[in-house]
Amino acid sequence: MPRFSELSSVQLVQICAGSKDAEAWGEFIRRFQPVIARAVLRTARLFPRQAPPQVIDDLIQETYLKLCQDDSRLLRSFQPRGDDSIYGFLKVVAANIVHDHYKSALAEKRGAGQTDAIDEQIDPRTQGTNGVDIIHRNLQLEQIDRILRQVTAGKDQQRKCTIFWLRHRQGLTASEIAALPTIGLSTEGVESVLLRLTTMIRSHINEGKTRRVNL
Repeated sequence: MPRFSELSSVQLVQICAGSKDAEAWGEFIRRFQPVIARAVLRTARLFPRQAPPQVIDDLIQETYLKLCQDDSRLLRSFQPRGDDSIYGFLKVVAANIVHDHYKSALAEKRGAGQTDAIDEQIDPRTQGTNGVDIIHRNLQLEQIDRILRQVTAGKDQQRKCTIFWLRHRQGLTASEIAALPTIGLSTEGVESVLLRLTTMIRSHINEGKTRRVNL
C-alpha cells in the first residue's frame, strides 16, 4: 500500500472516513489544514466583531470534530466529483461551523439569530475595515438577504439560498457546489439556479432604484 502522502485527496478521505488510523488522519490534517483555516478566517471576517486568535483556533478544531462526529458521517457522505471537489466540501463544513458560532452568540445576546447573504457585486475582500464601511456592508447584506428570501419564497427556498451563499460568499464554483451531497443538482443545474437568482435580485434592486427616482 502506498504511503498516505502519496494517495490522492479522494483516496485519503475515503480511508479516513472508514477508520481512526492516526497516520492517515495526520496526513489529512497536514494536507487540508490550510484550506480549513483559510475558510474559517475568511468567513469570520464577514462578521462585524473580529474574532480573537483563540476563537479562530477553536473554530478550526471544531471543524475537525464535526468531520469526526458520528463515525465520520460527513466524510462518508461525501461524493467526489473530481479530486479537487473535497476542497470545496471542506470549505462549506468550516464556513458552517463559523456561521453557527456567530448565530449562537447573537441569539444569546439578542434573543434571535441572524442570517445574511451577499450579491456578487459585493466582495468583502474589497471593503474597508473602518466602522463606516462595516455598517455600510452590513446594510447591503441585509438588503440582499431580504430580496433573496422574497425571490426564493416557496419550494426549495433553503437549497436555493444555500447555493447562492456558497457561490457569492464562499467563492465556490458551480462544480464544487454540485459535488456537495445535500445539493442534489448537476453542475449545469447549479449554474442555472445561480443565473436565475442573480437576474431576479438585480431586477428587484433596479426596480427599487427606479421607484425612488420617480418619487
